[in-house]
Amino acid sequence: MLKILLPSILLLPSTWLIPKKSLWTTTLLYSLMIATVSLIWLASPAETGWSFLNFLMASDPISTPLLVLSCWLLPLMILASQNHLMLEPTNRQRAFISLLMSLQIFLILAFSATELIMFYIMFEATLIPTLIIITRWGNQMERLNAGTYFLFYTLAGSLPLLTALLFLQNSTGTLSFLTLPYLSPIYLTPWAHKMWWMACLLAFLVKMPLYGVHLWLPKAHVEAPIAGSMVLAAVLLKLGGYGMMRVLVILDPLTKELSYPFIALALWGVIMTGSICLRQTDLKALIAYSSVSHMGLVAAGILIQTPWAFTGSLILMIAHGLTSSALFCLANTNYERLHSRTMMLARGLQTLLPLTTIWWFSMTLANLALPPLPNLMGELMIISSLFNWSTWTLIMTGLGTLITAAYSLFMFLSTQRGPLPNHLISLDPSHSREHLLLILHILPLLLLVLKPELLWGWNA
Repeated sequence: MLKILLPSILLLPSTWLIPKKSLWTTTLLYSLMIATVSLIWLASPAETGWSFLNFLMASDPISTPLLVLSCWLLPLMILASQNHLMLEPTNRQRAFISLLMSLQIFLILAFSATELIMFYIMFEATLIPTLIIITRWGNQMERLNAGTYFLFYTLAGSLPLLTALLFLQNSTGTLSFLTLPYLSPIYLTPWAHKMWWMACLLAFLVKMPLYGVHLWLPKAHVEAPIAGSMVLAAVLLKLGGYGMMRVLVILDPLTKELSYPFIALALWGVIMTGSICLRQTDLKALIAYSSVSHMGLVAAGILIQTPWAFTGSLILMIAHGLTSSALFCLANTNYERLHSRTMMLARGLQTLLPLTTIWWFSMTLANLALPPLPNLMGELMIISSLFNWSTWTLIMTGLGTLITAAYSLFMFLSTQRGPLPNHLISLDPSHSREHLLLILHILPLLLLVLKPELLWGWNA
């Protein structure tokens, strides 16, 4: 574990010592090396459970794919941010890269924590760099408002979790992930027990986000710079799902009854946010709402607590992380050329940038879960688990997948097809930097088709 964590920490001082002319290339190469070395986590045998174990940190089959995704994303964020930060003063460029590095360090510590309190602290610590990235490097005037939404939604959900964890520590004497599943359930008065259950899950449901507490996400996505959007969509939403998977193990007796309204809300959110996507004019807002829709399916899968649903949720989290991150990169390539995210102003780009259209088409198909990509595998496992739990869920999930296909194709057709607007006279050609960025997104998706057992979690 320290093999990855120490180089990530040492990347912070080296960012400030690298000469200006080789700042981006050196940090990119260094972070790519860390990402490559992090693949050794996947080599550990999944049957043995915990590996790379020490007092504070360990990885198991659930946290390993998320750890590798966190490390994989740093070089991609550096690659995506390079163009629009080149005009800034050097110190600001260094500060931006340092914030991305600190975010990776917090994420590694969060996903590899063996204690619930350490996980909680790192879960909250990721707020700080993300908030600075959104409020300092955001594009529009609304960015301070978006940062406030992001901060207060997350904090309001997290404070009850802290009191619930302290109470759990007080009554059981341990908060270790290794021992919590084997403890006898704690008994309170029925009302207090329900409040405790809610307090344990609320922070993660806000982070995912569940429909109803999702308003911070489109604002944060739309106002954030490209690196902020990528890390939000690809990893920070997954902290919520990972936390739910860890905490639900100890909430067992109550979850059967209390999870009904949340599953209903999650499935309703899949339909509602998909419908919102169909009438979006802002490209980044459309991709952000589609994230809420996919995460609703993940939340429903985790809450019914069957092995298949857990596996499907984990697979969909990883696949969605890579897909939505790539879609934000594509939206950013449009924005860098057109300086507008409005889809009506950017039609018919296929005639000007045909190679980029291939990337748009590939990632749109990944977003609507084309076989044999992991997106489809995750969705099918969750939908079949939900159908097994209650046949009525098929109506909502079926309608949700239909709407997903509709808005994905709408997004592709409205940006790439149609007549070219008169105001588009000359555009920069697509750069090899952008193609490399998208190859590094789609390659893991295609390789995971060949070896999906890396994402199966506990059920290998």
